Amino acid sequence: MTIIQIPAETIASPIINKPIEMYVFLDPLCSACWDLQPIIRKLQVEYGQYLAIRTVLSTQLNNLNAAFQMPNDNSSNTNCELQHIEHSVLPSIAVKAAEFQGKKAALRFFNKIQEHLFLQTKNVTSFSVLQELASEVKLDVDEFTQDIQSKECVRSFQSDLSITCEMEVDSFPSIVFFNENIEDEGIKLSGIYSYNIYVQILQEMLYDVPKKQETPALDKLFDRFHSLTTNEIADYYNITQQQAERELKKLLLLQKVDRVVLPNSVVWRLKNK
Repeated sequence: MTIIQIPAETIASPIINKPIEMYVFLDPLCSACWDLQPIIRKLQVEYGQYLAIRTVLSTQLNNLNAAFQMPNDNSSNTNCELQHIEHSVLPSIAVKAAEFQGKKAALRFFNKIQEHLFLQTKNVTSFSVLQELASEVKLDVDEFTQDIQSKECVRSFQSDLSITCEMEVDSFPSIVFFNENIEDEGIKLSGIYSYNIYVQILQEMLYDVPKKQETPALDKLFDRFHSLTTNEIADYYNITQQQAERELKKLLLLQKVDRVVLPNSVVWRLKNK
């Protein structure tokens, strides 16, 4: 395992008053970023009282080096041009545009992009497809279309790229942890590790054993995250996958969730979300 120490002065900006700040660096086109999501959610469920989490969107350097120009006005002609745009950096910019409608909405949009990426059912580097996915997660598509062309969206994405550079992140996913003590250095983890490693880092940075929160009821979990895998549910409640499947099927029969089969897992999504 590689843990890199980073001077605390590289922190881009404070988040909120919680003892630990987590900068989570993700690329929507990175399959490993999907694999990290259950770990992040479990940290939020069990130790969320300690954590302020900021998602930083980026992409591989070769994608950034490829020529790309987003039209910068909202005329009807420009909107027609947008329909034909395809680029590997576009999903990251699109998620930044979705953030103008709320962090939770942007996360649902991010997850939707990755679902279709792994199912290989849609070309998620196409703007017209991204508009469809925005509609599926109940974003205001007109607002989304305007925001993705805005200077504010460009600045937001550039800010994420600057943070990525400042913290010397060159692979995805990566997480950088900081605590309240400005004299302490941050800790960077590149890649994915066992859940206990993240808890161990949390303990080291708190200088104390963190207190685990009680897992909320299943419906509350779906209200919070909107989509969860069978494995996650089994893990949260310390039950077998068969037991988790039975509980989830009850919600399916009540039409509270939808069931989506992915290549390596089953995702249960809050209905109409």
